Amino acid sequence: MIERRNVLISGIVGAGLAASPAVAKKSAVIKTYQAPRGAKDVDHAVVYRREDEFCSWPYTMGFWETANGDFLQSFLSLTVVYDDPNNINHDNLASRATDRRMVTVRSTDRGRTWNGDNPIINMLDRGNNGTTGPIEDWGPVNYLDKNVLISNFGQNFGKPDARTYIQISKDSGDTWSPKSFLPLDGLSSLTGLNSYLVRPDGRCLLFLFESADDGWNRRPLVYGSVDGGTEFRFMSMITPQHDPKGEAAGDWKTSHAFGGHRWFYPRAINLPNGRILCILRCQRDPRGTMWSEIYQSDDGGRTWGFLSRVNDWGAPGSLVRMSDGRLVVVYGYRLPNSGIRAVVSEDEGKTWGSEIIVRDDGGSWDVGYPNAFEVEPGKIGAIYYFNSKNDPMQVVGGSKGGVRHIARSIFTVD
Repeated sequence: MIERRNVLISGIVGAGLAASPAVAKKSAVIKTYQAPRGAKDVDHAVVYRREDEFCSWPYTMGFWETANGDFLQSFLSLTVVYDDPNNINHDNLASRATDRRMVTVRSTDRGRTWNGDNPIINMLDRGNNGTTGPIEDWGPVNYLDKNVLISNFGQNFGKPDARTYIQISKDSGDTWSPKSFLPLDGLSSLTGLNSYLVRPDGRCLLFLFESADDGWNRRPLVYGSVDGGTEFRFMSMITPQHDPKGEAAGDWKTSHAFGGHRWFYPRAINLPNGRILCILRCQRDPRGTMWSEIYQSDDGGRTWGFLSRVNDWGAPGSLVRMSDGRLVVVYGYRLPNSGIRAVVSEDEGKTWGSEIIVRDDGGSWDVGYPNAFEVEPGKIGAIYYFNSKNDPMQVVGGSKGGVRHIARSIFTVD
């Protein structure tokens, strides 16, 4: 329902919109129309960089907070030579399944500093040697225990034959269970992206997505833990089956990674009133034309409805609730000038303010995938992958940017 009120669109009244003094006194300002502004008190740092590595996609590789307050961030690393754009083409990189490394860095001070010089390699293999098998021997699992961490990832990410497995750690990431594949429950495929939350009643919800047989209809969904915590089953779909407006439709003659998909990459947070908010990525082209949307559930994830579109462009977005109740979404911005941006909501995600430009010095579109967190009251941090236009090492063959590395930014939300 559209609320019946007079609205003054800030900054464009003089361009043809008239408002009487009486109306103007009662009007609310749509903050979205305020000009993008630079972040305040912003601080950037390199977390992990190797001159011969392509480091990327922290959003989907796993971000955890341990019982003692440490942050763990995983990301993918592949050895490359930055002398040919084909060497860093995402389709080519995805085909290199046998020589990839999962690198994990730790922060003990709320994301201010990270141990990028001494990371963990293939953390999820610790305690199981990369094996697969049932995890019943690890049960029962109390997901309200902050020492319990969950990973859900898998094989053939985002493809029509994708399968997802779950792993559990009961000691804040020191050891992990074997990889246990989730049942399809009649789905054609299942892609996990290390996305989960724990409800106040202790049920763990995994946020995943299905790719249809042709690969072009991605549909985000929820699996829930059953009693004992070592088994997960299908619970709900988050969006309609098809894009009703066709906003991501097209005559795609490219790979699935570079085509249009309306909804995928679900990630959710709990609000104090019991509502669950889930942020989704939508795209026509991952090199810039993509945006973020919010869906909500008031019944623990059983049913979902659309709440808001977060931005004009930018995804995937990392949603974090600040200690003062405001919501912040941090996302990669892949249009010129590429970089990292953020928006703030003061009404639990119904509306969003104007953009905060955290940085705009990206060397190409190949940036983003942040995980955001509150460093201290009023300050937001984000860890992401990046390449700089000012990097002394640039990809040969044009404006393809510099070395792909992991960076972090901290800024004040005013």
